[in-house]
Amino acid sequence: MKYVGIITAMTEELEAVKKIMEPEKERKAINGIDMLIGKICGVDCVVTICGAGKVNAARTTQILIDKFDIEYIINVGVAGALGYKLKVGDVVIGKKIVQHDFDITAFGHSKGYVPGVGNEIKSDGNLVEKFETAIDDLESRTYNVITGIVATGDIFVTEVAMKDKIASKFRADCVEMEGAAIAQICKLGDVPFIVIRSISDSPNGHNELDYNEYLKLASKRSANILKEYFEKEHEKLQTQES
Repeated sequence: MKYVGIITAMTEELEAVKKIMEPEKERKAINGIDMLIGKICGVDCVVTICGAGKVNAARTTQILIDKFDIEYIINVGVAGALGYKLKVGDVVIGKKIVQHDFDITAFGHSKGYVPGVGNEIKSDGNLVEKFETAIDDLESRTYNVITGIVATGDIFVTEVAMKDKIASKFRADCVEMEGAAIAQICKLGDVPFIVIRSISDSPNGHNELDYNEYLKLASKRSANILKEYFEKEHEKLQTQES
């Protein structure tokens, strides 16, 4: 059976996704990682939580690919805004994913260049288009959605100077701690993927306070977009079967 893999990083993100799943679920622990198997709008999914950071994200992604027949992977959750136009609750569809903290410039490479991967990894174009369409169809939407660049690093960015540096160097729209690691494993394993992030804060010297306040709101926003996407996918499946 084919599954869609859904990876979250934080408990709040996972809980938001669980609320859009159908009631019947199966829980499995694989290598110490909880996997929740069930359906979202009739689509078979495996939902899991990787924990913060690139190593945790990469480990969980590889286990998911190894243990299940994964059709594609969606990384959904929250991020810090880099662009000043993005507000709390706005959404970034990650068309490109970069690692802002990967640095082998001493060997003549540009900042963010990863051997075997390059300077950036592109989300699956078909998934990007489908999410754009799903979000555009949300008539009650009161928040902004952009398709842009997600920057990943093993740093919870708080300094404005670092925020501006990442935004300028990578033309990135938001920053988080897992997406590029998931993207790298998927690229190397030839598994389609996409990263969807809702804004919980913006680095301003004390944005950990904003993060804690708006984490649940941003997590719920991401999960609602996920639900809208799966509703569209379910409609397509029913049309194909009829």
